[in-house]
Amino acid sequence: MEAADISLPGTLPVVIGVRGARHNNLRDIDVDVPLWRTVAVVGVSGSGKTSLAMGTLYAEGLHRFLEGLSTYSRRRLTQAQRPDVDRIDHLPPALALRQRPPIPGPRSTVGTMSEVLNVLRLMMSRLGTHLCPNGHRVGPSIATLSEEITCPVCGAHFVHPSAESFAFNSYGACPACQGLGVRSEVDVSTLVPDPDKTIAEGAVLPWNSGGRRLSIYAAGELGVRLDVPYRSLTEHERDIVLHGAQVKRQVTLQSDRNGRTVRLSVNYDNAVAVVERSLRSDNERTRRLVQRFLVTRVCSVCHGTRLRPEALASRLGGRNLAEISALGLGELPGLMAGLPAGLPAEISRMTAGLLAELDGRLTPLLDVGLSYLTLDRAGDSLSTGERQRIELTSTVRASTTGMLYVLDEPSVGLHPSNVAGLLKTITALAGNGNSVVVVEHEREVIRSADWIIELGPAAGTKGGTVIAQGPPGQLAGDPDSIIGPFLAGTAAVTRDRPARPGPDGQITIEIKDLYNLHDVTAAFPVQRLTALAGPSGAGKTALVLDSLIPAARALLNASALPGHVRRLDLGGIRQVVQVDASPIGQNARSTPATYSGAFDQIRRVFAESAYAQRRRWKPGHFSFNTREGQCPTCRGLGHIDLDVQYLPDITVQCPTCHGARFNDATLAVRVDGLTAADVLGLSVDDALERFADRVSVAGALRPVSDVGLGYLRLGEPTPSLSGGESQRLRIASRLRSSQRGALYVFDEPSTGLHPLDVATLTSVFDRLLQAGASIIVIDHDLDLLAAADHLIDMGPGGGPSGGRILATGTPGDVALAPGSATGPWLAEHLGLPITSTRR
Repeated sequence: MEAADISLPGTLPVVIGVRGARHNNLRDIDVDVPLWRTVAVVGVSGSGKTSLAMGTLYAEGLHRFLEGLSTYSRRRLTQAQRPDVDRIDHLPPALALRQRPPIPGPRSTVGTMSEVLNVLRLMMSRLGTHLCPNGHRVGPSIATLSEEITCPVCGAHFVHPSAESFAFNSYGACPACQGLGVRSEVDVSTLVPDPDKTIAEGAVLPWNSGGRRLSIYAAGELGVRLDVPYRSLTEHERDIVLHGAQVKRQVTLQSDRNGRTVRLSVNYDNAVAVVERSLRSDNERTRRLVQRFLVTRVCSVCHGTRLRPEALASRLGGRNLAEISALGLGELPGLMAGLPAGLPAEISRMTAGLLAELDGRLTPLLDVGLSYLTLDRAGDSLSTGERQRIELTSTVRASTTGMLYVLDEPSVGLHPSNVAGLLKTITALAGNGNSVVVVEHEREVIRSADWIIELGPAAGTKGGTVIAQGPPGQLAGDPDSIIGPFLAGTAAVTRDRPARPGPDGQITIEIKDLYNLHDVTAAFPVQRLTALAGPSGAGKTALVLDSLIPAARALLNASALPGHVRRLDLGGIRQVVQVDASPIGQNARSTPATYSGAFDQIRRVFAESAYAQRRRWKPGHFSFNTREGQCPTCRGLGHIDLDVQYLPDITVQCPTCHGARFNDATLAVRVDGLTAADVLGLSVDDALERFADRVSVAGALRPVSDVGLGYLRLGEPTPSLSGGESQRLRIASRLRSSQRGALYVFDEPSTGLHPLDVATLTSVFDRLLQAGASIIVIDHDLDLLAAADHLIDMGPGGGPSGGRILATGTPGDVALAPGSATGPWLAEHLGLPITSTRR
């Protein structure tokens, strides 16, 4: 009998039992979540999906996991507050992959984040050839694996480079840039912005503050003319100003009051030295003031490789570590395949082990479509979707069992061609004996789940209930399901949009060289919705976010175009608005009411009441951000955070105002029977109904309702909104004004959106277009691409194999275009014949 033959106990739980969940808008729900399976949680935006998956299951699972740690450890970890739920049975320890992973620091690269570089450093140490002190190459062998290597040519002894010797965050770091690959240097062009001024008039900016002005007089003693325009100075004089040696000079200062003179001994600091010395100051304000004089350039010592010369001397397969790091992830398997043939047979076992380790880290990355990324790509330059997929692959490699993984929109930024690889990765997690809960809107991901839990039926207070659950096939025919018809293919986002006259022109940009873009020309029709599609790394972000936007802003500000942009014709565009999905505000003081401007009008309504008029209260008295109106205990937040040492901070309702935010005197004022706190508790739609006769209030709230956010409470903290909600709230703030001449740019606006929410988004876009705006979106959602007026498809792949415009035109044109990277999936979505091969 084998260990695997032992039968499982019949009492082994098969579901996570959630009873009485009330987190956020969940309405006291009971739901069973299958264990050891993939479960998709779906629903329209604001229906409670994230509240169930992240706010309840993950938060409680993580809390139980942390309870197993020592008190000492728990005091040093940030812990979330426990969810509002009666009971959760059979909940495994939980890990989460969030929709917006944190942006890594400047020392992070694709290689460090994916840990591929860790293996390559070890391979370079053990399998690479190293340089002896006399310049001879020493190949790998059993004899050279000791701590000290003896050169077989000259007999020289030297220390065997360890893996840490090739780490730019450790011993292998370039001494000039400390492993960053870039250095902040003084940009001399910023030191004298107006060369028509004389030095006496303040031409040299770093000399214009405090005691630095003494250097002006010292410069005069060194032969620099102070009373002529800077541009008229000789090369020698300018060299003294910018790079002159530090010397002492006697200067004579004359008082303006009594004409007396003072003789001083002054240390001369040139303009560059003043900035460099300020950067070393302990005063943060001083350092901040001189940031304007700095420019970040590639390190002139390591040329951006981040490594010291000794680390670059070793070679693996004929390349040093910097050359290997510059390769795309998809190129590494081919390079490594030829490695064993050039290595001694005596280390073949170690070679095979290291190659297997490398393959285990590379394969998941390639499966999720990241083959175009290079190992040396800076982590902070990655998109949200790229960072999320790297995190996901790291999770798969852990090969854990018995965990609960909660994935929040793992398909963000994923082209349809890469969905199969994502599904393979998710399947691997569940196949290892884990439970996977996925919050998702991508239909292919939902169809692949073992079980679906659908929340709704609407958003906010009209959501928070389980309206349907079961396997995908069952929901496809369930009359109570909203997602079911979309899964069955019997429903689609309407593509009937208002007809508009022909475009009045187009935006044209010509790019010389940037990343994988080489001599690319793109045109975007004005007053139209243009969508950019293509695989990750195809060049969409480089074309729009890194080229079009900075070039347009430079042109509008009468500045020089970025160096990589050859030409730009804005076609009548007068302003550029980039709308992202970052959180709005920092804390609970930012709300839909304050952000939309509606609360300014509401406060005026309260100030006009008879009660307030008798006391001569102004609108500011009805703000929870002012001392006059706010509760003195919680200072207008409505809650208090309690520090209980090793337990997570506990947020409790303010005992004075009971969450109302205002003091008693302010709450004594009522308008139509409501206090200011009562108004903040209303949804946008409810407030519209209440204040229908107040034009100023209704005018501020109407755009918020029009973008599909009528379910939000006026007093809801904006930092808690999803990325899609934040984007739409930003749009709403601009809907009331004319948009003629405005260009809006959206990056992945469909993130987190249900098909019905995509329909709402396109209607919002139509509002902007009707007001005269032009819109460009970068997206992968087929519903949104199908609704575009004009489509630009880039590819065919990512990285070096991308950077080309493959097809342009209407969605139907691109769907039928031979060679289009997106065409086959778009054709299937539109019900058209597929004319090109899926890549």
